[in-house]
Amino acid sequence: MNSMMSSPLLDGSGIIFLFLYLFSLIGIGLLGYFSKKENSLGDFYLAGRGMGGFVLFLTLYATQYSGNTMIGFSGRAYREGFTALVTVTFMCAIIGLYFMYAPKLHDLSKKHGFITLGDFISHRFKSFHLTLIISLISIVALGNYILTNLKAIGYIVEGVTGGQVSFVNAIIILSIIMVIYETLGGMRSVAWTDMLQGILLLFGVVIIFIIIFFEYGGINMVSSKLQLVRPDFWTPPNWNEKRLWLSTILIVSIGVSVYPHAIQRIYSAKDSLALRKSLQIMVFMPFVTTLFMVIVGIVGASQIEGLNRIDSEQISILLLLDLAEKITGISWLLVLFLSATIAAIMSTVDSALLAISSMVTQDLYGKAKPNSSQKHLLLFGKLTSWIIMFIAVVMAIKLPQTIWQLFQIKLELLCQIAPAIFLGIHLKSLSSKSILFGIYVGLIISLSIMIGNWSGLSIPIKPFGIHAGLWGLIFNLLFVFGINKYKIVK
Repeated sequence: MNSMMSSPLLDGSGIIFLFLYLFSLIGIGLLGYFSKKENSLGDFYLAGRGMGGFVLFLTLYATQYSGNTMIGFSGRAYREGFTALVTVTFMCAIIGLYFMYAPKLHDLSKKHGFITLGDFISHRFKSFHLTLIISLISIVALGNYILTNLKAIGYIVEGVTGGQVSFVNAIIILSIIMVIYETLGGMRSVAWTDMLQGILLLFGVVIIFIIIFFEYGGINMVSSKLQLVRPDFWTPPNWNEKRLWLSTILIVSIGVSVYPHAIQRIYSAKDSLALRKSLQIMVFMPFVTTLFMVIVGIVGASQIEGLNRIDSEQISILLLLDLAEKITGISWLLVLFLSATIAAIMSTVDSALLAISSMVTQDLYGKAKPNSSQKHLLLFGKLTSWIIMFIAVVMAIKLPQTIWQLFQIKLELLCQIAPAIFLGIHLKSLSSKSILFGIYVGLIISLSIMIGNWSGLSIPIKPFGIHAGLWGLIFNLLFVFGINKYKIVK
């Protein structure tokens, strides 16, 4: 955190509220534990495949919107102006892509008892090698996701407590809380905590948006001030920026739409109707979450000038602090915002942790030990969650990479497995070897671009304004269709 956040943002009562809220999540974990129906992987990782539309919507919502929603989107809008609207576009595109495969995948999971993404791959392509590589990519990508969010939550808690809770201690404490309730009740505990966190997130975003937007004069006042302080704010993007915009929409929507923890929720729906209803509600969420936080960043640009990239990430907090000085009795908004932010991060991390645990248990250990009992696999899965979280905590504390670099890696990787899901569901003639070779080619190209750039070579991170992962995906698809059509690989 920067110097602007060197003193506590919350008083003692605010900090106590946050910690009571956090430890209440363990209580929800206990409820999940006592509500279990059987000691099976399906019951633990998928809540017995009985999740109704409302619960499914809230857990999808809480999982989809991370700490980046509360902090990153506003900061981006502050810095970039018009082009920040791309965030709303790609959040809408993600839901559109869910509709392309989720209903059919859910029906297949019901019929064949899928627990992980690897189960679908194994069923569809009958290839252990392909199942293994997709599971490993998913595990690495989700591990990367956990790292990103653990770093974010460490910085946030350290900042709001003025260093009373250090970056390291914040990560350790919240990680322990998450792994406790996750291993107690599995998907039930995660989904129920997601319900609480999703409600808090949605309520927090809407209330904060309304107060900030109208207290600073609404659209007319904000627009007038922007004309004075940032006359270039609404400049339409040029061709290069448009190309980058499209590239961002594609890489984020494709990568995020195949999140293994989102696929777990697709499996968990009690029926196709519950799944469709939850997705139909999700269609509206970018407009009452992402767009609202983008507008908060726009308001911030009209009120506070000259913030650098790091400081602009706290624009929402800075606006709330400004309002608290002007209006008595409004400091509770800061508690609400920070609670919503922490809730958003935790709901993302716990979902990713549960997904990794299920893949390690079902796709790796379960295949190596096919005669293991459900009770044994369940115990192994819970132990795996603790080990994974321990490794993630150590890496989050020690790794020097920036948060955005970590985020980038995840998306580049996940894009390469998208053909196996989208094409595998709809094209019966697709061979496992075409998908496998496509993945390898996509990984080599995307990672070569990124590593070459980070190594100081004269390779742009986005050649011709297109993300490395998309270049990988283009060649990935060329190999998939080429090998599949001409039978290049026997």
